[in-house]
Amino acid sequence: MLTQNATSLPFDVWLGALRQTCGDFDSIPRDRRNFQGSISMRSNGGIDIANIVTNAEKMTSCRAQRHHEDRHCFLVVQKQGHATLVQNDEAITLRPGEMALMDSVKACDIIPHGLIEHDSLHLCRSEVADRFGDTSIPFMKITADCASSQILQLVVNRMVTEPLATAGECEGGIPESLVALLPAIHQHQALSPSFMAQADGTLFVCIQQFIDQHLHEENISPERLAEVFHMSVRQLYRLFEQHGETVCRYVQRRRLTRCAEELSSPTLAKRSITQIAYKWGFTDSAHFSRAFKREFASSPREYRRMRLAYAV
Repeated sequence: MLTQNATSLPFDVWLGALRQTCGDFDSIPRDRRNFQGSISMRSNGGIDIANIVTNAEKMTSCRAQRHHEDRHCFLVVQKQGHATLVQNDEAITLRPGEMALMDSVKACDIIPHGLIEHDSLHLCRSEVADRFGDTSIPFMKITADCASSQILQLVVNRMVTEPLATAGECEGGIPESLVALLPAIHQHQALSPSFMAQADGTLFVCIQQFIDQHLHEENISPERLAEVFHMSVRQLYRLFEQHGETVCRYVQRRRLTRCAEELSSPTLAKRSITQIAYKWGFTDSAHFSRAFKREFASSPREYRRMRLAYAV
């Protein structure tokens, strides 16, 4: 389950990379001989994103270690596997597709349930603190039950799957916009006493977010989704039926939507239709064209022509 092009590192090397990337963390391996882990860093939209893969028993940071390393808040996106995050004497379990905000200054534990992968977006802590004013930075899970969290999740899901098409001088607006959404999300949660219990029940939303994060991968099958979320394929089908959906239709419609967005983009006008279709998981050009026409009532070529004409 290591990310594409990632190579598993020896535990001590991995721990050194973790500290260099995320600060002064300690970690305990379950078994050094069978340890799996990788660390990488990239930047997107003006935000540094650490990709962490590990099957360590625990990652720990205490306040005494981190008081001088308070540059960041971590917006953690769980991509594979399950993990429990502990801070402020609270525990949050993240399933694939879920997100949580952690304050780098406060002690925290991250406890993987087996092999996990997550992306950690490094937000400027001083900007987050300014937005919350007299309120301390909260430790919170972010789910799509209000407009602000839906917007944040939409942007973050894009950021962890593909480069954002932004001019360099405009990139500063993206982290500022994400940080600006956090107080409204926290306020909404504070008004919902049962929020945490409800959040653990939003399995359908978690699966939708996982699909959106992996649309570019060919093998988003019902079998894979059932395995990731520890359920049977029959249970998965029933869950989607309760929301008036089928798994395969939902995946295809989301892929077609992403293709339509790129076909409408003037900055991608030179990218071929076939390249766009392949990028979003379609492996047969004829099948893609037929599916696109059913969804948008025009061929991909005609759709692109009309959209780019409006953009001029």
